[in-house]
Amino acid sequence: MATLRFNALKETLNRTPVSIKEDERRSDLFARNVFNQKAMRQHLTKDSYKSLKNAIERGDKIDRSLAENISSGMKEWAISKGATHYTHWFQPLTGSTAEKHDAFFETIEDGGAMEKFSGAQLVQQEPDASSLPNGGIRNTFEARGYTAWDPSSPAFIWNSTLCIPTVFVSYTGEALDYKTPLLRSVSALDKAATDVVKYFDKKATKVITTLGWEQEYFLVDSALAKTRPDLMMSGRTLLGHAPAKGQQLDDHYFGSIPSRVLNYMRDLEKECMLLGIPVKTRHNEVAPNQFELAPIFEEVNLAVDHNSLLMDVMDKVAERHHFKVLFHEKPFQGINGSGKHNNWSLATDTGTNLLSPGKTPMKNLQFLTFFINTIKAVYENEELIRAAIASASNDHRLGANEAPPAVISVFIGSQLTKVLDELEKVTDGKLSPEEKTDLKLNVVGKIPEILLDNTDRNRTSPFAFTGNKFELRAVGSTANCADPMTVLNAMVTKQLIEFKKEVDALIADKKMKKDDAIFNVLREYIKASKKIRFEGDGYGQAWEDEAAKRGLSNNKKTPEALQAKISQKAIDLFSELKIMNEVEVKARYEIEIEDYSKHIQIEGRVLGDIARNHIIPTAIKYQNILIKNVQGLKDIYGSDFKDQARQQLNIIESISKHIESINKEVDLMIDERKKANALENPTEMAFAYCNQVRPYFDSIRYHCDKLELLVDNETWPMTKYRELLFTK
Repeated sequence: MATLRFNALKETLNRTPVSIKEDERRSDLFARNVFNQKAMRQHLTKDSYKSLKNAIERGDKIDRSLAENISSGMKEWAISKGATHYTHWFQPLTGSTAEKHDAFFETIEDGGAMEKFSGAQLVQQEPDASSLPNGGIRNTFEARGYTAWDPSSPAFIWNSTLCIPTVFVSYTGEALDYKTPLLRSVSALDKAATDVVKYFDKKATKVITTLGWEQEYFLVDSALAKTRPDLMMSGRTLLGHAPAKGQQLDDHYFGSIPSRVLNYMRDLEKECMLLGIPVKTRHNEVAPNQFELAPIFEEVNLAVDHNSLLMDVMDKVAERHHFKVLFHEKPFQGINGSGKHNNWSLATDTGTNLLSPGKTPMKNLQFLTFFINTIKAVYENEELIRAAIASASNDHRLGANEAPPAVISVFIGSQLTKVLDELEKVTDGKLSPEEKTDLKLNVVGKIPEILLDNTDRNRTSPFAFTGNKFELRAVGSTANCADPMTVLNAMVTKQLIEFKKEVDALIADKKMKKDDAIFNVLREYIKASKKIRFEGDGYGQAWEDEAAKRGLSNNKKTPEALQAKISQKAIDLFSELKIMNEVEVKARYEIEIEDYSKHIQIEGRVLGDIARNHIIPTAIKYQNILIKNVQGLKDIYGSDFKDQARQQLNIIESISKHIESINKEVDLMIDERKKANALENPTEMAFAYCNQVRPYFDSIRYHCDKLELLVDNETWPMTKYRELLFTK
């Protein structure tokens, strides 16, 4: 293994960078391989184009007769771009994408062949996919799962294949993917938000949910990664001593991008442009070999599709540059982990960002309405948000090295806090002309000035207002954005429905004017949700104590966090809004709780294997070298050899103690793993893995890392942190 490590280091240092030339404008490349409106106009009849455009913009159903023309045009466009196959591209509950390729090729009666792609093949397919997670919704022998075309997300060509974004549902209609509930939540939020927008803008007929994700990731040389069984099998390093230099100098953050990495980024961005993924920002992140890219905001469904596609593209491009992309939330202990910040907002079809203040008090009252309702929604559903970002890998990141803590809170800044404090004093009832004038001019009217230089200052807040959007920072880098976005959409939808009911009741029953009614309801919401707002240090014990006093949850581990997903409150929320029924909600919980156990199980097996088959044999070999050295000193110095070999003897003894501890801890871990595996209840198994198995990881790692400092560098089998993080 030591030879493998040094050969990998040599290979890495001798790499010839893959040079990437950018000889075309990004604007010319953009969406070249996407069946967008430009391509539709060229390849579809007028009626087909109009039908597809209405399906995209209004959700209208496409007539089956027109589907034939659409499929024919899409096929001709794809073949002209070099595509040979097509696939229904979907997002099952595995966290990755899925696809089954079929060729356009068909034989005909005269022994010849032709390219064929029918409307039926475009609209719906039965990919089987019986082995994909379903949470008990269907039996394996009832394998029928159906993919159905989602026209709102355009088809694209990737790897010579026409990819058609689809939903994935069971024979009985239950969602087996992330996209279906997301689309339902988007529709529900559109209706609820549009009803509220009508208070301020009669011309608005639609509210669009927007998302801008920020993808953080690590890059390590592929040869070095292959020397680490833990990286290859679990996505993170299960052992490894911290290097002398980590991120303490902050010299990597926003620094000059290494040339080899820059070539990778250029190649990646070119592929993204062709696929219509509007990536705009790239930079070094805080930790060594950590980077980030971010796109322009898009409609949430398309943004989620693009992020899922991006992660696949990143892996494929990395292979060309001899890199391995690490998406794990915490691949290296002691330095920053990776998140996927979800920047969420709402916009009307008239071009207004509902979370951005305007030039008039009325526009600012509209802003405050959606701003305060979102805060109230987070307060009412903070446990569900924590559940939506829960995973075995994200548990390592939350609350460590600038990542948000497990306690969900909202940061809005001191200036907006003052605005809400002023609104809290609104008179209970109808406002006098003087009160209304003072409120609109001196409080509401000044919001644009307040926000001009009052962007987010709290890097550790899980949910922060950042000027014209809310940023859910707690989402992990491996996550599918659809899950937290579905939850956020659902809870804001319910909150807006309640808000409109209360405002309308005050207008009807109390004969209040619209503005008076809105101010009165918002005042009560400010009071009711005040406990969720927090401006300070989220890492200290003081905040945990304060959060407990406020009644906020602090679910640090995934099994306890996931319980919120199957609470009656959550089931009612999704059922009432027709986003997911009880079966779908519970199925997702079952999949996620089992996924947690499987991840910890895999990590335990890998760690035990490395500790016993790599670390202990290496330590013994080095110990034998020291013993031979001591024996030589004894031959030279006789009875006085102990004085001359004191340090060697100390090291020999230390190695023995660490070997003994590793063997003992691995045995105990295996015993606990066997007990956990014997449990039939998935929830009990997850808690057993969390509380009984996982704690051994730290103690085993401690002794392995101590041996790394004792054993000769040239003998050590595992590529070290300093090599993984600083070898370019």
